[in-house]
Formats: sequence, C-alpha cells, structure tokens
Amino acid sequence: MALYLLYESSSGYALFQAQGLDEIGQNTEAVRNSVADLNRFGKVVQLTAFQPFESAIDGLNQCNSVSEGLMTDELRNFLELNLPKVKEGKKSKFSLGVAEPKLGSHISETTKITCQSGEFVLELLRGVRLHFDKFIKDLKPGDLEKAQLGLAHSYSRAKVKFNVNRVDNMVIQAIFLLDTLDKDINSFSMRVREWYSWHFPELVKIVNDNYLYARVAKLIEDKSKLSEEHIPALTEILGDEDKAKEIVEAGKASMGQDLTPVDLINVQLFAQRVMDLAEYRKNLYDYLVTKMNDIAPNLASLIGEVVGARLISHAGSLTNFSEKALFRALKTRGNTPKYGLIFHSSFIGRASAKNKGRMARYLANKCSIASRIDCFAERGSTVFGEKLREQVEERLEFYDKGVAPRKNIDVMKSAIESTQNKDVEMEEAPPFEASAKKSKKKKSKPEDAPVAATNGDASEDAKSEKKKKKEKRKIEEDHYLTPEKTNTEQDGTAKKKKKKSKDEGTAASETKKKKKSKE
Repeated sequence: MALYLLYESSSGYALFQAQGLDEIGQNTEAVRNSVADLNRFGKVVQLTAFQPFESAIDGLNQCNSVSEGLMTDELRNFLELNLPKVKEGKKSKFSLGVAEPKLGSHISETTKITCQSGEFVLELLRGVRLHFDKFIKDLKPGDLEKAQLGLAHSYSRAKVKFNVNRVDNMVIQAIFLLDTLDKDINSFSMRVREWYSWHFPELVKIVNDNYLYARVAKLIEDKSKLSEEHIPALTEILGDEDKAKEIVEAGKASMGQDLTPVDLINVQLFAQRVMDLAEYRKNLYDYLVTKMNDIAPNLASLIGEVVGARLISHAGSLTNFSEKALFRALKTRGNTPKYGLIFHSSFIGRASAKNKGRMARYLANKCSIASRIDCFAERGSTVFGEKLREQVEERLEFYDKGVAPRKNIDVMKSAIESTQNKDVEMEEAPPFEASAKKSKKKKSKPEDAPVAATNGDASEDAKSEKKKKKEKRKIEEDHYLTPEKTNTEQDGTAKKKKKKSKDEGTAASETKKKKKSKE
C-alpha cells in the first residue's frame, strides 16, 4: 500500500510520497538513521505537490483549523486534486500519514481516505521538516524562517487575545489566594489568642471571633490599664455594651501574668498584621464577587460566587468547565459520586440525607447548563441563573413536600422571553434620552411636558407640544400687534377728517370773497 505524507508548513500545504518502504521494512530505527542523510532520505520521500497560502491571514486560519483538528475546504481540494481517486464502494489502495490524529480522523470521516499517525509516520515527517527547504526549489534562503516567525507570532497572539472583562484566570488566582488567606488568617489568629492569653486568659471566653479578638487585644494592650473609659471603644468594636463591661471587670480580676513592654509591642504588631490580612481578605472577596458577575453571572447567581469560582479553578478555565462538564462516572462506567465541590452549596445542606446524592447530581446538571450559557453567550445576564436557581428550589420542594416542579422547556422559554424584553428596553432607552435632552435645550416647561411610557408616545407628544407652542406664539403676536394696528387706523381716519374739514373751510372762505367782490 502506497503511503502519502501531508506536511503543514508555515508557507503552505505539501504532499509527499514515500517509496521503497519495503527495503526499510517500516522500521522506525532505520528511518531515524536515514533522516539525517538527505541522499538516502530523498530516495525514500519525494515531493508530489505543494500549495502555498494566499496570505498571512489565510495561513493563520489554516493553522488554527489544523490545531483544532478540522479540515478546511482548501485542504480538501488540495488532497482531492493530488491524491489518487478512490472508486465508490472500494477501499483506497493508499494511506495518508498525518501528524495530528484528530485531523486524520476528520479527513477519513469526510473523504473516506485511510489516515495513519504513528511513530513511523512522525519520523518521516520529521525528516520532511528537516529537509523541507531542499524540496521546494523556488524558496529563497531565509523565506521559510520569516514565514515561520510571522505565523508563530500571529498564532500565539490570536490564542492570547481575550476579553478583558471576561478573564477567568483572574478568578482562578483570586479563589486560590482566598483559600490560602483563610488558612493563614485562621492559624495567625490562633497564634494571637495563645500569645495574648498568657497576659489576659479570660478574654478568649468572652470574644469568640478571631478578627474581633485581634482588634480588642490591639485596643487593650495592658490589662492593668483597663478602666471604664475603654467601654465606649469596646462597645464600638463588639457592638455589645454588656460584653464591654464584662471585659473591663475580667481585666481587673485577671489571673494572667504581666508582660514586658517589648512583649506587648510584639503582640500588638502581630495583632495589627492579622487585622490587615482580614481587611485584605474582605476586599479580595468583593473583587471575586465582581469578577464572577462579569465572567460567569449565571453560575454565580445559581450556586454562589465562591463555589462557582472553585469549580472554574478546578476545571482550569470556564471553557474547559463548559465543554467538559460531564460526569466521570459516565466515562468510566462507575458509580455516580455523591460529594465534591458542589457539596459546599447550601442546596445540598438543605436536602435530607437520602436526597443529598440526587440533589447533588441535579445541581451539577444545572451548573453545566449555566456555565455553557456564560461561556458561549454574547451578552452576560443573570436571567438564566435565576431561573435555574428557581428550578433547584422547586426540586427541593418536590423532594420534601411532593410539589411537582415546572418543566425545563417552560422555564427556558420564560428566561428567553425575559432576556428579549430586556434587550428591547436597552435598545429603546437611548432615543428617549435624546428627546429629553432636546426638550431641555428648547426650555420647555416641566409642567407642559407629559411623561410618556413609550418612545412613540413621547415623540407624538413632543410634536403636539411644538404645534401648541407655535399657535400660542401666533396668538400672542396677534394680541400684541392688534392695538398698534387699531391706533394707526384711528390716526389715519382722524387725519383724513382734519384734511376734509380744512378743505371745506377753504372752499367756504373763497365763496364769501366772491360774493363781496360782486357787490
């Protein structure tokens, strides 16, 4: 059976044919010895076809698909053109050697070409990689190295690219640090208790909390100086005036030994360090909560931020957790587990002893759904996590009281509807703000502006307001202009009357003069 080798270089796809394998007898050691010598290896392996990549972007896409075990259309066309054709219903008389087993399985599924990837094929491909520049005659010295360097940079850059707001690595580091801080604060607080108990042993029974004990020890310092003046400060720390009075009374009759000022200073410094660690632990927890709400909001709303972060850190990343969220018992065909990281959830604690295993498996199913939604959804929201949490609550009631829960299809439909409604509200929000800004610019009165529920109503109301304002302005202009018009008209008529009277007077005087002249 003839053997062909597929080599994915940084500059393109190359197909080689291995000949004379009967002489070698498919011995890995013999191939390994002949790889270093180009004369011997050139007789065994010969170049059949070479197809360069069109551009650097095309090379990056081909490299990404090969790394994921997928065969592209370009690779399929290249193989179909250069490999011998296989008749339908018959087995191929050749095999294709591939470095990636996933890629070989995908090629065999789609093209029915038998692929193999073993040590023998890998040694042959190692020889091809070593002498590749000798097989391609058109390559100039240094071209292959430049192509390898450019593809390596672009491939690694594409793999490293991520969304800053959805970095699960920060969550993994934060939950690891949170767990170590819990252990360290606990051990340091016990050390403060033991150390200060030599001086004030009665304080341990009064104050149980480690953080509050460190604060009280930092405040008291020397027990012999305790007085009623310390009661307000102690009540502010403890939140209980009775405990503060009890501490003052216990300090007066304490059986502890006295400490030197240097010992007290060291105790105070160590107590301050414990307080600082406790404060930093609170800030780190707040940071973890915000990051989980950004990265996996549905998982956080379903099972909590801390347990969700532990699940992500155990899987390695949110993508691994969403893609590989399957029971190990189903793979190994063993007994299903009852306990694990999910056991720290409050849902498992609320379930009865006989239902803890079933509740854990049901919760694991919902966590896998929530993680997949968080990983592959374009927009982050807590709607699905809240609905899944409601389902878990209903399952608890079903185990306790026998109340039938809702079906998963109905719950998911309601979640999708609520997300769509939120998207519509988000899309409609900016135009409403714009209309409000325009109304402010035009100095419209707040009493005249009606509050609209939707965008269409707001625009219609705005148009009607404009029309009303124009009409008001016209009426006011007419109102202010009409008196002036009437006054001018009156003046005009009065002037006309005066002119008429003057004309009449002049005509009468002329007639009198004529009469006198006749006489």
